[in-house]
Amino acid sequence: MVIANKNIIDISGAGPAGLAAALVIQQAGEHARIYERQKDVGSRFHGDFQGLENWTSDTDVLLELQSLGIQTNFDYQAFNEVVCFDPDGTPHHIRSRLPLFYLVKRGTVSGSLDIALKQQALDAGVEICFGETISNMPAGGIVTHGPQRADVIAAGYLFETDMTDGAWAVVSDDMAPKGYAYVLVHEGRGTLASCMFADFHKERDYVSRCVDFFQQHIHLSMKNEKRFGGAGNSVLHNIAHKGNILYAGEAAGIQDSLFGFGMRWAMLSGAEAAKALLMNKPGEYEDQLDQRLRKFMMVADVNRWLYQRLGNRGYHSVLARHQNIDAREWMQRAYQPRWWTALVYYLFVRRHKKPFLRVHEDCDCTWCRCARHPQEKPPRLPV
Repeated sequence: MVIANKNIIDISGAGPAGLAAALVIQQAGEHARIYERQKDVGSRFHGDFQGLENWTSDTDVLLELQSLGIQTNFDYQAFNEVVCFDPDGTPHHIRSRLPLFYLVKRGTVSGSLDIALKQQALDAGVEICFGETISNMPAGGIVTHGPQRADVIAAGYLFETDMTDGAWAVVSDDMAPKGYAYVLVHEGRGTLASCMFADFHKERDYVSRCVDFFQQHIHLSMKNEKRFGGAGNSVLHNIAHKGNILYAGEAAGIQDSLFGFGMRWAMLSGAEAAKALLMNKPGEYEDQLDQRLRKFMMVADVNRWLYQRLGNRGYHSVLARHQNIDAREWMQRAYQPRWWTALVYYLFVRRHKKPFLRVHEDCDCTWCRCARHPQEKPPRLPV
C-alpha cells in the first residue's frame, strides 16, 4: 500500500521496539503506521524506574540510540554504583568508571522513555492507531507487541520518599528466587521490586520480605506507596521472521535472560527490522540479529543457567570476588561469547529452552492463531 507516494509499513505494538522501527522508517522517507491496542504508550508500566543497560557494548547506549536517529530527550540519570547485598545482608559496592546503566522512567508519565519516543514518532509523521489491533499482515510488517508469556515477573511498590538518590539490590532466593530485588530512588520517587524467575505464585510473600530487608539495611522509607507488577519473556526464538513479517523486542524473545535488561536490545531489534524491510531483504534481519544480539543473548542464557545453580552461598562468593573491580568492564567480559559458552549452550542450555513463537510460512498472522496452533492465554500479571 502507498500513501502520498510513500510505502506504508505496518507495525503491531507501540513499545520501544515498535517506536524505534517507526522512526527509522520515517527517516528513510516511507510511512510507518502503528497499531496499539492500549489507549496510550507505556500502559504496561506505572511510572516505575528501570535501567537502560550500558555494558554490552563499548559504545555508550545513549550514543548508540542517537546513531539510530532516536533522540535522548527522555529523563535519565547515570548510575555508576550499586550497593548489592548478599543473602547474609553484607553490602558490596559495585562500581564502574563509566555509567553502568541509565535510570529511566516507564509508563504514561511525563519524561518517561515511552512518552518521549511517542512524541518523537508523532513529530516525524508516524501514524499511531490507539485502541486498535492488527491480526494479519498480508503485505508484511513488524510485530513488537510485547511478551506472550511470563519467564520472569517483577512485583513491588512505587512510592514517594525523602531518601537520598541511590541504587540498592539484594541477591537471595529468599526474596527473589533465582533473581534479584532492588530499590531505585531518584528525586523523591522510588521503585522497589522483586524480580522472580521461579515460584511466581508467592510473589506477595517475597515482596513483603524485600520490604522488611530494605527497611532494616537501608532504612527504606515509603510514602503513598502503590503496588505494581509486570512480566517478561526471555526465550529467544530461532526464527524471527516469516516471509515479510518480522518480530522484534519481546515479541521475538529479545530480552536479557540473566537480569532482564531489555530496552536497549528491543530498540536495536526494532531499528534493524525496519532497515531490513526498507531494503526489501527480510532475511537480512536474521543476519543482523546474529551479529549484534543473538550472540549476547546466547551468553546471557548460559549466564542464567549458571546463576540458577549458584544458590545463596554462590551469590555471596560472586559478589565478594567482584566488588573491587570495574563493574562495567567485568559485565562486558561476562557477556562476551567464548568457545566454552557456545559448548555449554548447545550441550546443556538450548534443550531446555522452549521458544514460544510458532512460525510457519503459509499464513500472514501477526501471532499464529490458526486452528492447528491454538492461541495461548497471556500471562497473569501480579497486582
